[in-house]
Amino acid sequence: MPRHFEKIAYKPIPVRELLIEMKNLSELMIDLAYSAALFNDKELAEDVIALEEHIDTLGYLLGIEIMVAARGDLKDAQALIGVSTVAGATDKISDAAGDIAAIVTRGIGVHPIVSSIFEKVEERLMKATVKEGSVIIGKKIGKLDLAPRMGVDIIAIRRNKEWIINPKETDRIVVGDTLITRGAPLGIKEFKDLAEGNTRQLEEQY
Repeated sequence: MPRHFEKIAYKPIPVRELLIEMKNLSELMIDLAYSAALFNDKELAEDVIALEEHIDTLGYLLGIEIMVAARGDLKDAQALIGVSTVAGATDKISDAAGDIAAIVTRGIGVHPIVSSIFEKVEERLMKATVKEGSVIIGKKIGKLDLAPRMGVDIIAIRRNKEWIINPKETDRIVVGDTLITRGAPLGIKEFKDLAEGNTRQLEEQY
């Protein structure tokens, strides 16, 4: 796919921080891409494409930081070769996830044989956007007790343009958050209704 870099104002970012973010996002992309393809979910597929472009930008920034860190010093440059290699491999993983997502965005579709294999998948991914009036607004993730209640885990949060991967139990839900959840089909559907304010089953308990 063609490269599209986000418009950003350069600021120094630690190489370690950039590499960790690339690694975390690429892992999330794999889950999202497979779910998007297997369940023909266009919204998830579009999220994967957006993340692919974001990782391209992170890789570009990482390349700048590596060059700045080396500063013409041979030993520093040699020490950073491994970092550059890992970053390149991570970028290839994100590109592959983007290719899987393109099956949905381009309307190619998954062959019935593949779909039949995953028909009995117990866990699925779903995206839910927290809307005004939802009872989970302001609640700490740990206090919602989602795993025992619904068999659901929040694996990522997109807040504005930032991603929170594997959020902590102490993180609070705010209106406008886009939540990526994993769980049984009925559980994630129930949670989506809660996040969007369609049901208020938790109101009396929290």
